[in-house]
Amino acid sequence: MFATPEKLSAAASASVETFLSATSIALASAERLCALNLNTARSTLEEFAANLNTVLAATDAQAITEIAGSMSQGAVEKSAAYARNVYEILRQTQDDLSKTVEAQFVEFNKSASAALDEAAKNAPQGSEVTLSAMKSVLAAASSAYDSVSKATKQAVDMASANVAAATDATVKAVSVPAAMPKGGKKAA
Repeated sequence: MFATPEKLSAAASASVETFLSATSIALASAERLCALNLNTARSTLEEFAANLNTVLAATDAQAITEIAGSMSQGAVEKSAAYARNVYEILRQTQDDLSKTVEAQFVEFNKSASAALDEAAKNAPQGSEVTLSAMKSVLAAASSAYDSVSKATKQAVDMASANVAAATDATVKAVSVPAAMPKGGKKAA
């Protein structure tokens, strides 16, 4: 049951690989968020310039009002799209990190189980109860991890559905023009 230098080295190496993998996932996510932000800033600036020229070219108040309304609609739709993109990047990052942690947990369970089996072969008489208890703890930990993992997945799925529904409802609410009373003026 004693750890050999090779086993310790392998465990340390696996931990370093997991850390590097998680770091790589986080950096890739940050890179995607930065690219999204830069592209959004660029397109927003370009749209602002185009919209400003359109407003300056308008000849009367009614035209400016219509232009402003269409700009507002476009801004809400773009904001909703941006929020969906950010959420998708974060969800993908969470999925990737979960897979990395799960793989590490599975490997830990295999190693711990193998160590307990090896210990059972060399254990003194009467230690069966202790080994059995340790195996039960390992099984309970694995079961708890599975339960938490499933609950987390359900929560993420529910959050995804709620984000999609909220952004769609926001865009639809802004898309419906306010009813104009007779006489052409909005009610106060």
